[in-house]
Amino acid sequence: MPDTSRPDQPELFTWEFAADPYPAYAWLREHAPVHRTTLPSGVEAWLVTRYADARQALADSRLSKNPVHHSEQAHRSGRVGIPGERQADLMTHLLNIDPPDHTRLRRLVSKAFTPRRVAEFEPRVQQLTDRLIDSFAERGTADLIHEFAFPLPIYAICDLLGVPAEDQDDFRDWAGMMIRHHGGQRGGVGRAVKRMRTYLAELIHRKRADLGDDLISGLIRASDHGEHLTENEAAAMAFILLFAGFETTVNLIGNGLYALLRNPGQRALLQESLARGEGGLLETGIEELLRYDGPVELATWRFATRPLTIGGVDVPVGDPVLVVLAAADRDPARFADENTLDLARTDNPHLGFGHGIHYCIGAPLARLEGRAALATLLTRLPDLALDADPADLRWRGGLIMRGLRELPVAFTPETAAEPSGRCDPV
Repeated sequence: MPDTSRPDQPELFTWEFAADPYPAYAWLREHAPVHRTTLPSGVEAWLVTRYADARQALADSRLSKNPVHHSEQAHRSGRVGIPGERQADLMTHLLNIDPPDHTRLRRLVSKAFTPRRVAEFEPRVQQLTDRLIDSFAERGTADLIHEFAFPLPIYAICDLLGVPAEDQDDFRDWAGMMIRHHGGQRGGVGRAVKRMRTYLAELIHRKRADLGDDLISGLIRASDHGEHLTENEAAAMAFILLFAGFETTVNLIGNGLYALLRNPGQRALLQESLARGEGGLLETGIEELLRYDGPVELATWRFATRPLTIGGVDVPVGDPVLVVLAAADRDPARFADENTLDLARTDNPHLGFGHGIHYCIGAPLARLEGRAALATLLTRLPDLALDADPADLRWRGGLIMRGLRELPVAFTPETAAEPSGRCDPV
């Protein structure tokens, strides 16, 4: 086991660490690449920080996603997993199960994220993007988290699930409660999860009488045609697609915009490419932003079902393992100039969306939303500038996700003759 008692070992999980965890992760990669630590919740877990070890762990079948392999009390108290999901009977989703149930449920949901379905959804994403920008473009200032990066994926995933327009603001409120808990007060998160569970159960009942072309209708059809999808499974699947899908995209857009604002040379190259009508740099740029400061800092919980060795360290049965995607994606053993943002980087097998059978199923939609958001903002508001001292920006607390609480910007107000008007989720 590596020596973790050195006096120069950085402190983890402080507010200073949250603002810039990468120096601490560099220390861990070098000195304690598989590191046992006590998390803020009190749970002890292993942090895996090197790229090669991370890929191995993400694909290792001995690491289960099912919290039954850990402490029942830890999960019941909300110290592992998503707060409130057990009490709301929302456990049977893709982040908590293993094959063969995982294989069966993923096959059903994957039909909503085929390249064809995502391509068909592109005009709607662009419409939402433009309407959100319309709502602040004439003002000259905005908070790009609360006014743009947050509502865009909420309305998009609601459309995909089949949540009626008149109910989507409720989803936006519940989602806001989920990402504002800062890793401390968790009661609000649990209440939001329960409200969402009640609503999803009612929506499933309503849709049985009037099926559409949305994802929840597709899950109902699959259940009715012998796929053995229970109502709890359908509700849990809808819940996790919203919970995991929207916050990932919020952070992809927010972190990506912040990185571009802090790297004006790279931002200028991207704007020049967009002005020429070229899409190549935008494509590679999204992948680089996912690597450089991605939306998911640590992969979701895994639990050892058998003794295994990761990076030369023995992990006992039952121990939680957290793969640090943010550390792996800046491993100099895999990425040249690992701390440099290079939007043209092509050798970029980052782990921003995971790896193996639990690779993010919504990745195509997140990429689509990220491309639309960045391209449209940088084109319509070309002189976009950070309107705050970077030292004053705060990052949301929490273990898994990495994202800003706010991103204030200023720009020359837009004076379009025919603005689309206020964003309306219809």
